[in-house]
Formats: sequence, structure tokens, C-alpha cells
Amino acid sequence: MTRTIHIALDINGQRFELDLEPRVTLLDALREHLSLTGTKKGCDQGQCGACTCHIDGKRVLSCLTLAAQAEGREITTIEGLIGEGDDLHPVQAAFIEHDAFQCGYCTPGQIMSAVACIREGHAGSDTEIREYMSGNLCRCGAYNSIVAAVREAAEAA
Repeated sequence: MTRTIHIALDINGQRFELDLEPRVTLLDALREHLSLTGTKKGCDQGQCGACTCHIDGKRVLSCLTLAAQAEGREITTIEGLIGEGDDLHPVQAAFIEHDAFQCGYCTPGQIMSAVACIREGHAGSDTEIREYMSGNLCRCGAYNSIVAAVREAAEAA
């Protein structure tokens, strides 16, 4: 018999009640149990950044975070990044403007890291942006455009 725990997760301003095995990651809870598939599963080892989301405003790798660890905290996924009047978030708009994606697989994690980069004050220079964003891999090599998008969004903030 598989043991489950009951948890309540506050995601993008909504509360979700789930019965999960204690070892279920936040990533799997989001994707497999709540159908919030914007957060991507890349390496599942914390090395690519595709699963980046925010807990209490700080970026986390959801593949390395147990869902139970996020209980009672505010979780934001790419689906929760909306601007005023349901407009795109300024970082999302900057990514489009600078063509900062190609295949798009890493884009949700890149955007979530970029939002945290700006919010935490790490967008003072291209070098600082590259360093902060270094945990997010892009197989297509759109790094120059990603840095330009982060810089533009930071200047507009």
C-alpha cells in the first residue's frame, strides 16, 4: 500500500488540495497532478533550469523541491506571470521583442529566472545577467538575445 500525504499548495493565487506520495517533487505535482505544464522537465537533476519557478518570490528548481516543502508558501509558475489586464509580463514581452527563444523548451525557466534576476537586483550589467542566468541552459544558444531581453526588461522596470 502506497502512503500518501494531504497537502495544500498555493499556486498562482489559487489553492490546490492534493493527496500525494511524500516523495513527489513540486515539478511532478505541477505537471502530472495539476496539468500546469508550462514548467518543463528537462534534466530532472537540477542542472538545466527548465523547471524554474518561484516560491515566496525566490527562484527554485522544482525538480529538486518536494511538493510537501512548498506547502504554506506562495508558488508562482510561468502560467502565473501575467501583467496588468492579462497583458504579457514585461519579461515575456522583452523575450518576444528580442527573439530570445528558438525551440522554446527552456523559455519558461529562462523567463522565471529573468524575473528573479531583475527583482533581486542582478541585472546591472550583461556580465552580471549572464552570471545570474548561468543555471538556465539553452540548447539552441539564444544566450545573447536572452541577455538583451533581460537588460531591456530591467531598464523598463
